[in-house]
Amino acid sequence: MEWAGSLISIITVNLLLSGDNALVIALASRQLPSEQQRQAVFWGGTGAIVLRIILTLAAIVLLKIPYLQLIGGFALLWIAIRLLTGDEDKHQDLEAKSCLWGAIKTIIAADVVMSIDNVIAIAAVAKGDIALLVVGLGISIPIIIWGSKLIHRLMERWPVIITIGAAFLGWTAGDMAIGDQKIAPLLELYPWTDWGIPLAFAACVIVIGSVLSRRKHPDKNLS
Repeated sequence: MEWAGSLISIITVNLLLSGDNALVIALASRQLPSEQQRQAVFWGGTGAIVLRIILTLAAIVLLKIPYLQLIGGFALLWIAIRLLTGDEDKHQDLEAKSCLWGAIKTIIAADVVMSIDNVIAIAAVAKGDIALLVVGLGISIPIIIWGSKLIHRLMERWPVIITIGAAFLGWTAGDMAIGDQKIAPLLELYPWTDWGIPLAFAACVIVIGSVLSRRKHPDKNLS
C-alpha cells in the first residue's frame, strides 16, 4: 500500500512539474511536417525518459552524502514556491527546428536543462527505490508528452490543483530535510518533528508562494 502511494506521488509530482517540458516538445517540432512531428515527439520523449531516469538515479546516490539531502530539501522548498509563482515567458526564445534530428536534439537538451527540479523532487519521493522510480517515470512521462493539453486545461480550470501540489512538494521537502543522515539523529528526541517540520515547510510554500504570486500577478487571485 505504501509503495502504491509513493508511486502515485511520483506520478503527481512529475505531472505538476513537467507541463513546460511538453510545451518545449511542441515548440521545437512546430515547423516539421506532421509525420516528422510524431517521430520527433516519440524519439525526443524516449530520450527524455532515459535521461530523466539516469539523472534521478544519480541524484539518489548524491543525496546520501552528508548534509546534501538537507540542502536538497531547501532546494525543493524553493521549487515548490516557484510552482505557485509561475514563469510563463521562459520559452519565448526557443528555436523551432526544420529538421527531425535537430528537433529531437532540442527536445532532449531542453528537457535535461528543465528537469533539475523534477529530478530533486522525484528522488526525494522515491527514497532510493529504483523500481518505484522507473515505474513512476515510465508511466508519467508518456502522459505528459501526449496529454499535455489536457493537463494544462485542468490546471487552468482548477488552479487549486497547483496549490495542493505545491503544498505536497513542501511537505516532501521538509521530510527530505529531516531525513538527512546528519540531521535525523539530532531530532530523535523530538518525535513531533516527523510531522511538524514537513507541515511547516508546506505552510511556508503556501504563504511565501501566495505573496510572491500576488506581487507578480496583481490582477489574479490565487485559488
